[in-house]
Amino acid sequence: MIDWNSIDSVFLDMDGTLLDLHFDSHFWLEHLPRRYTELHRLDDSHRRALETRIQETRGTLDWYSLAYWSRELSLDIVALKREVAHLIGWRADAEAFMTWLRAAPVEVVLATNADRDSLALKLPVTGIDRYVDHIVSSADLGAPKEALAFWERLQARHPFDPARSLFIDDNPEVLACARRYGIRHVMGIHQPDSRRPGRPCPTFTALERFAALLPATG
Repeated sequence: MIDWNSIDSVFLDMDGTLLDLHFDSHFWLEHLPRRYTELHRLDDSHRRALETRIQETRGTLDWYSLAYWSRELSLDIVALKREVAHLIGWRADAEAFMTWLRAAPVEVVLATNADRDSLALKLPVTGIDRYVDHIVSSADLGAPKEALAFWERLQARHPFDPARSLFIDDNPEVLACARRYGIRHVMGIHQPDSRRPGRPCPTFTALERFAALLPATG
């Protein structure tokens, strides 16, 4: 599927790509709304309003900022995430792929919309940082991956050749932006959340398993 001789740089998303999106889905759609209403002693109408409020920030830096939601909701979001941290885990065969990639002659960059608070929670649990050369959060660059500015600023910080780069992400909007920027090899993820059905990715190749990317042997 990939001619690795034509790849110098590999950019990888974290949540829903390397890590199972179930943790984040459960937290934002179930755990946080429930704990919000419990801690503030609110009824279910406020829970539905919270869900709408969260969705309204989709695709912005605020959507991904734990500090923002802590301020907005008067809650310690990091502490609430720790309550369900046992759900943080790798997607199937992702760590094996990273082990192979670490030994390959390519630069590996974790390119994530997760902010530094999220990274501080997940990296010690997963050890992703052991497998990559650089970790770049959209919060570091002041633009989400859905914006061309993210890629322009990433280029300035860690120069790369888009024509010799591979980018994998579970978000179609992010993939479309990377393609507009000129990244040649752009791939999606068929089933980001192991507890939910796979979802179509009609304009991008959607990976079922990372093993499909490995060179044939024998």
